[in-house]
Amino acid sequence: MGTTLNITYSVLTSRGERAVNEDALDVSIMPGRLGFILCDGLGGHGKGDAASRFVVEQVKGALERSLSIEEGILQAQQGLLQKQIEEHAGNSMKTTVTCLTLSEDSAKFAHVGDSRIYCFEKSKYVLRSQDHSVPQMLVNRGDIREKDIRRHEDRSRLLRVMGTEWDSPKYQVVEGIALTKKSSFLLCSDGFWELIDEKMMCKTLKKAFGPEEWLAEMEKIIIKNGRGTNMDNYSAIAVFVR
Repeated sequence: MGTTLNITYSVLTSRGERAVNEDALDVSIMPGRLGFILCDGLGGHGKGDAASRFVVEQVKGALERSLSIEEGILQAQQGLLQKQIEEHAGNSMKTTVTCLTLSEDSAKFAHVGDSRIYCFEKSKYVLRSQDHSVPQMLVNRGDIREKDIRRHEDRSRLLRVMGTEWDSPKYQVVEGIALTKKSSFLLCSDGFWELIDEKMMCKTLKKAFGPEEWLAEMEKIIIKNGRGTNMDNYSAIAVFVR
């Protein structure tokens, strides 16, 4: 990494009030590049936890072979489809994916599904990945407001996932994000971002001395808002560039 930038990170994952944690995450540390991967296996399909773990491992392995995020996601997609055949899993092994890489003075991310990547600058929210979901589509069309996504009746209806046949690449990429000494990033599953809004993300970020403290303060809010609601698995990776 660039000698003038100090990068620290912290990870968090919990099964919430569910029996199984179908989220998976990992970090890849390579010469000149850091990679962060988070997946949320689709609940109700029976093998979401296996799908999320598999895709995290595949993308991490690709990054460590110096491949791009796009190549990693495509290899993971093909591998997951093959794994479905080998394990007679049919249509039941699916997951979202998010991946962020930091190299030198810039960041790049890609995703499929509704797990999110947020970018902050000087503790202000500046950018996030766009969900591949029905509510996000409605926002993009101007039918509902951004803040309505979290409570929309079709919140869990996804338009793109890993583990479904693609006729063309379904990942979305954002690159060329400049890194400064005040950049912060958050990768998180929907079980995390549904229970804390961007205003509170920024408020807790402003007060946090590091990524571990930031995640801990956000988790308090998530537990308070989600307790007793059959709270979903929730996972996050926080990254500070200072």
